[in-house]
Amino acid sequence: MDEVKQLVSDIKSKNLKPIYFLMGEESYYIDKISDFIEDNVLAEEERGFNQMVLYGRDVTVEDIVGNAKRYPMMAEHQVVIVKEAQDLSRTIEKLASYADSPQPSTVLVINYKYKKIDKRKALYKAIKKTGVVFESKKLYENQVSDWIRRVLSSQNYTITPKAAQMLVEFLGTDLSKISNELEKLQIILPEGTQITPDDIEENIGISKDYNNFELRKAIGERNALKAYKIVNYFADNPKENPMVVTVSLLFSFFSQLLHFHGLADKSPRNVASALKINPYFVNEYITAARNFPMRKVSVVVSALREFDVKSKGVGSNAVPQGDLLKELLVRIFN
Repeated sequence: MDEVKQLVSDIKSKNLKPIYFLMGEESYYIDKISDFIEDNVLAEEERGFNQMVLYGRDVTVEDIVGNAKRYPMMAEHQVVIVKEAQDLSRTIEKLASYADSPQPSTVLVINYKYKKIDKRKALYKAIKKTGVVFESKKLYENQVSDWIRRVLSSQNYTITPKAAQMLVEFLGTDLSKISNELEKLQIILPEGTQITPDDIEENIGISKDYNNFELRKAIGERNALKAYKIVNYFADNPKENPMVVTVSLLFSFFSQLLHFHGLADKSPRNVASALKINPYFVNEYITAARNFPMRKVSVVVSALREFDVKSKGVGSNAVPQGDLLKELLVRIFN
């Protein structure tokens, strides 16, 4: 993310702002920026007197302002970091008067996770004038694989498209969780390695053969035998393979197939762009479209809506999820 790189570059060059308000749904970049400020603005010998970490559940806005107005001791700046500041959401607007005229020798960092302040109100407007408001937005699922590739490339690693997709399907779009798993892989695997599905299976515990990615591929190929084998594995390991996730991913896949059928230009490049998928996976969609005409895709999408409700316990009369998945496959293949 270019905005993050620019923030880090400015902090490194000591182009500091008196307030950094870090907010938004994706906590990963909020933590990264906050940690970078905590580790780099002050020298180690300055931190004892001039750096403090507060927690939103333990303080008031008045406490924060009181600490921010202190002068540094034997240093050019002091750093005040407020973590979990979203716990102060009801009173955070009181910070506006301080933001209008912040202490120039203080670097105040507000970590406001999973929420945003109202951009129409005084606090946002004041900080935009005197400091930095950074909004960390959640990545869409189709963006996460590219994010994984970029992160690994910066550390001199590469990853196959299938291995990246396995991580996304198993861990979702939570960048912090994915980052933790990538760090484990980098500890185990030597620099320069291309991370493969075998590496993911061996070191993270995601089966390379029995996962939603392979189920989707088997269904698209109308390979019923393989699909039923995967579903049987899911039935034996329901905690690691919740039905609600499987149905959601299949719904996304068949919705994209509907989009594919409606494309006038079905060249691989246009398909990848229109469906927002990695070009590596375009052939899977072409194959699936041959096996599932538009009318059948519409029927499958309708069935997936029905089974999405059942997977959440509505109208299924306590039927095991494995049995529901097998019933769903029957509906898809018939």
